[in-house]
Amino acid sequence: MKIDCHVHIVGNGSSGSGCWLKKPGWRWPLQALMVRHIGLSVSALKGDLDNLYVDKLLHWVRESSLDAVIILAQELVYDEFGNLQKDLGIAYVPNDYVLKLCRQHKQFLPAVSIHPARKDALEELDRSIEGGAVMMKCLPNCQNIDCRDTRYTKFWERMAEAGIPLLAYTGGEHTFQVIRPDLADPRILKRPLEIGVTVIAAHSGSKSGVSDPEYFHHFADMTQKYPNFYGDNSAFNIPIRSRVIPKSTAAPVAAKMLHGSDYPVPILGHWAWMRGFVDWPTFRQWQQHPNPIERDVQLKRAMGFDERTFTRVTDLLPKSALRKFALNEALSPLIA
Repeated sequence: MKIDCHVHIVGNGSSGSGCWLKKPGWRWPLQALMVRHIGLSVSALKGDLDNLYVDKLLHWVRESSLDAVIILAQELVYDEFGNLQKDLGIAYVPNDYVLKLCRQHKQFLPAVSIHPARKDALEELDRSIEGGAVMMKCLPNCQNIDCRDTRYTKFWERMAEAGIPLLAYTGGEHTFQVIRPDLADPRILKRPLEIGVTVIAAHSGSKSGVSDPEYFHHFADMTQKYPNFYGDNSAFNIPIRSRVIPKSTAAPVAAKMLHGSDYPVPILGHWAWMRGFVDWPTFRQWQQHPNPIERDVQLKRAMGFDERTFTRVTDLLPKSALRKFALNEALSPLIA
């Protein structure tokens, strides 16, 4: 079963979803580029963004070679004592909304987002597990989550017990508001790994901006030390992250890589072509393809990511959660 493990849900609450987006300020050109890139008008940002976004994503997934995508909730920002930081964060996507979408559409699998400092974090985690969450996502540097904090031990232990993987952002970040730049280092993930949580380093510690620290070498070292540590190739189709493609497609790191698009982040193969990772005919063929989900799959295949990259995440997902979404016929062999 081919799965994209890193797909964002975005909304403005127009459908009663509870989602919100703050005024983007200097991020406005980036937001406008993203919505145009996926086939929506910029006016959608102030219109019925909830439904327009989901309908467009469903269309692209159905027309792609993938069986499903894991859609991501987006948590609020809290301090280390569990107090909500209302002035921080630029977007919110509730867990309930993501779980609801996955009950409605067989192409979607749910990743919830929970700050482990929340006073009700364990209760929310249990509720999400009962609701069928296949993954838990966090942005340590953007949500102020220091995964080394011993106060989160019970949270990681419950995740390990339930077999829920953690998708944790690593490396540079320029789409969301960064609160703690130092928490982009994948080495902060050692505690949940040692407790037994399966951890996926989103972006594999790669840098996004010119001035970002480079953590890919730490990520690569950790994949060999921890059997339960993986990375995804999300956003490897942007300029600077594409630098790590050769090391990501070569042994031994290749055996720990998962496919993720980072949709709706623009999928541009220009830099992979200019670096010689993709030949000209292949680049031209797929860069012009209208479906960004399929474009990402085909460009990454051309870069050298093997077929297991696109299916490996299936082995990491809890079967109990997959049973709740058995409407997807492709899941049947996995949950028998």
